[in-house]
Amino acid sequence: MGGERQHYYGKHGTPQKYDPTFKGPIYHRGCTDVICCVFLLLAIVGYVAVGIIAWTHGDPRKVIYPTDSRGEFCGQKGTKNANKSYLFYFNIVKCASPLVLLEFQCPTPQICVEKCPNRYLTYLKAHGTQEFEYYKQFCVPGFKQNKAVTEVLRDGDCPAVLIPSKPLVQRCFPAIHAHKGVLMVGNETSYEDGHGFRKNITDLVEGAKKANGILEARHLAMRIFEDYTVSWYWIIIGLVIAMVLSLLFIILLRFLAGIMVWVMIVMVILVLGYGIFHCYMEYSRLRGEAGSDISLVDLGFQTDLRVYLHLRQTWMAFMIILSILEVIIILLLIFLRKRILIAIALIKEASRAVGYVMCSMLYPLVTFLLLCLCIAYWASTAIFLSTSNEAVYKIFSDTDCQAVGKTCNPENFSSSSEFHLCPGAHCQFAFYGGESTYHRALLGLQIFNAFMFFWLANFVLALGQVTLAGAFASYYWALKKPDDLPAFPLFSAFGRALRWGPRYHTGSLAFGSLLLAIVQIIRVMLEYLDQRLKAAENKFAKFLMTCLKCCFWCLEKFIKFLNRNAYIMIAIYGTNFCTSARNAFFLLMRNIIRVAVLDKVTDFLFLLGKLLIVGSVGILAFFFFTHRIRIVQDTAPPLNYYWVPILTVIVGSYLIAHGFFSVYGMCVDTLFLCFLEDLERNDGSMERPYFMSPTLKRLLNKTNRKPAES
Repeated sequence: MGGERQHYYGKHGTPQKYDPTFKGPIYHRGCTDVICCVFLLLAIVGYVAVGIIAWTHGDPRKVIYPTDSRGEFCGQKGTKNANKSYLFYFNIVKCASPLVLLEFQCPTPQICVEKCPNRYLTYLKAHGTQEFEYYKQFCVPGFKQNKAVTEVLRDGDCPAVLIPSKPLVQRCFPAIHAHKGVLMVGNETSYEDGHGFRKNITDLVEGAKKANGILEARHLAMRIFEDYTVSWYWIIIGLVIAMVLSLLFIILLRFLAGIMVWVMIVMVILVLGYGIFHCYMEYSRLRGEAGSDISLVDLGFQTDLRVYLHLRQTWMAFMIILSILEVIIILLLIFLRKRILIAIALIKEASRAVGYVMCSMLYPLVTFLLLCLCIAYWASTAIFLSTSNEAVYKIFSDTDCQAVGKTCNPENFSSSSEFHLCPGAHCQFAFYGGESTYHRALLGLQIFNAFMFFWLANFVLALGQVTLAGAFASYYWALKKPDDLPAFPLFSAFGRALRWGPRYHTGSLAFGSLLLAIVQIIRVMLEYLDQRLKAAENKFAKFLMTCLKCCFWCLEKFIKFLNRNAYIMIAIYGTNFCTSARNAFFLLMRNIIRVAVLDKVTDFLFLLGKLLIVGSVGILAFFFFTHRIRIVQDTAPPLNYYWVPILTVIVGSYLIAHGFFSVYGMCVDTLFLCFLEDLERNDGSMERPYFMSPTLKRLLNKTNRKPAES
């Protein structure tokens, strides 16, 4: 920094005595938003407590394993059904009943079995024969052959008929297949229902049609999994290529940013010019043709839009619109050329800063891992909360009965008054619920779980933004680059963001992420209410809901924009969140034209970079996995669906490019705010020297005066 300077500016722009140990504004900071930090810690403690409660009461087996009519799990180790992994429906035709949508359970007895039936057999045919031993394994546990046939079927002790079935997601579904366009089960096109009637196979299809879709999805998933097992190595190579190309593009921006921007501007002007020329030629060609002089007003609205292309007035309107756009772009180029040059210089400087803080390119991995941790905790807590209910049993019957739908106890149902009221009814497991205080609070706990997920996820993103902004701000505020840079700028910025003591900003990050989380949880609730109101006919309620959703969407976007710039000011000056947000907002508003130009220029460059990276890697993957590259034609693995690895490489390349460019975008935004602060607070004197790069100084005709000049 040199000892010739006698003064330096403080964080509020006031001159101070020169301090040889002073390293820039980012090191003058104090405690910020301590109350929000305390609230965040208390919320995390409460979140952990909710997780412990959920893990104590929850049982994920309710999601993993199917449940029989008594609420017992099929295939669960350590239980009497350990060897019975499949759920068997007595009469799957009843699964097509609307009651399934209301109770989420088929109104037919269900038991756990070792294997699904592989033959067609009715109870009447099996009764009293050797085949009954096979048939008996599909009856309720503990069944004894001491009842008449009608009593067994009435009480639901055994199914009336067995149908050849196949296991699917641990459930037995009819083995339906098509033969020459005819649906069949086994070798039959119809079946006997066990009561002396024959029914069509289509009845079974109605009961198991959703299972067929799941079967096809499962088959597709298995083939996709096979493709991944033989192509994962090449997918990783493709993603590594995308990573190298992303890094190479960012490095090349230091040298080619200006060329790419000016080429883009010239191409837009030329395209508009050709459009004007083409419109004039079409306008001239239609001169003298019958019907071409009809006005648009006289023609009116036509569903076939091609009719308008035969009118001279249409091409005249196109030519006027394109001419106006051409003039506007040329005028903007004339008056904003200096700001475009500044934007290009900032982009080049950002590429140089990323080169000096190269480890910043790896920081998105830290953010990704922390987000995965938040998602895993939220998902596991949500599953345990949703499975912490108790088994609820209800009465099911084929006949109309007042007791149908009431809760019951399967242990004493046969001796209850409901059983005598509905002789053909049976008490079976319906769903998981409960009436205790804990069960009534489950909805609130799920909302709290979602809210904490949003808060912590936004906090992780904020931590990444502050860390990157602090690292790149230390580069900008180094007067002699890179000599005045700290040894590890990224780790220093990370420590300043989280360190407990006189220099930490956890509270500010918690405050900004809290505001965003509140808006996001409100948006989730509005989406839920909107789904509930879709069936309603109240147009005013729908209009109000649409307005609310639009307003909160805009509010979320604005808060994200404000938070991003506030975090940059926090990284630079260490002020609290509200002060940083206010200063950043008004600083940007005072330079709104520069903001707009820089934003559009960087958006164009990032879009161009993503298209180049994703397009080049995607084309390379397409030619490789479709065996169209002769040199490595025999190296490419055989695939069921070649689009599986190609889409994976394309999506992965986009995410990698987005991760690299997000770091680069944060660097551009940070340097831009530092640049604006530098212009407003400094004047080039010894007390307040400019920190901007020599290129920016030349563009703005700014210089740092020497001691004699000062």
